[in-house]
Amino acid sequence: MFLLSKLKDSLTKVKEKWSNGIISLFSSESEINDEFWSSLEEALIAGDVGLLVSEKLVEQLKIIAKKDRINNKSELNKVFIKILTDKLLSVKGMGEPFKLNDKTSPFVILLVGVNGSGKTTSAAKLAKQFKDQGNSVFFAAADTFRAAAIEQLKTWGERAGVRVIAHQPGSDPAAVVFDALRAASSSGIDVLIIDTAGRLHSKHNLMEELSKTYRVIEREIGASSIEVVLVLDSVMGQNGLAQAEIFGKSAPISSIILSKYDNTAKGGIVIAITEKLRIPVRYIGVGEKAEDLIPFDPEEFIKALIGDDNDVL
Repeated sequence: MFLLSKLKDSLTKVKEKWSNGIISLFSSESEINDEFWSSLEEALIAGDVGLLVSEKLVEQLKIIAKKDRINNKSELNKVFIKILTDKLLSVKGMGEPFKLNDKTSPFVILLVGVNGSGKTTSAAKLAKQFKDQGNSVFFAAADTFRAAAIEQLKTWGERAGVRVIAHQPGSDPAAVVFDALRAASSSGIDVLIIDTAGRLHSKHNLMEELSKTYRVIEREIGASSIEVVLVLDSVMGQNGLAQAEIFGKSAPISSIILSKYDNTAKGGIVIAITEKLRIPVRYIGVGEKAEDLIPFDPEEFIKALIGDDNDVL
């Protein structure tokens, strides 16, 4: 119940932008007619679900309503919640925490994403969670293109009590990662979190650098010990999907962290990611504090965003 409470508190503005419109549709006394379906589809599109996914969701709900002869909007809302929840749960690993391996090599989290997406702060938040669970953590400062990025990670490392493996600005990111892997392995570290450059996905040479970095990790410890995590700024909405598809060509993305999922997001991007990418969302960031990186719970998330029986009367 804590997560549901936390989500409801944190997503108030998100709910006002999108879900309150949906809640009002389901709670109004008007009939379930063509106007209702059109309004629902418009609300979904406006909420960053995307045109094709919105059309598909509305059509699915229409079919069920007709088949089961549902005329009550409160009952229809329950069906809609179930459709959305089942869709999220259909993705393997959705909402599941990272599972550390039992091997001698460290568990590696390679954080990727564009500038300003929240990679470095997500690294710090993850480190705190792992340490709170009794695990040892190292950082690797593989964003060597900006001196400020290295210093920022060092600052977070000092706060969290995490050692940072870094080279000089302009160094080869893959070399930094190689040294970090060796240092983490020799020290018996449980988790190595790698912060990469906020590369623009349109820059071919920078994406090639990411591919090289991934290959170094794979060669040293094997693919089974790597979690490639795309940190997506929730505010970017549908543009984030394009990023995910292109980043995935340089490294096999296995998880997503949605950052800045508070008063600036629109709500539906989680559903769009689920439908189009089939990549599990592990965490959502709902604030700046370390505890504001919340393990994603699909069922409680939908209840917090769409509403439950207390919202639809």
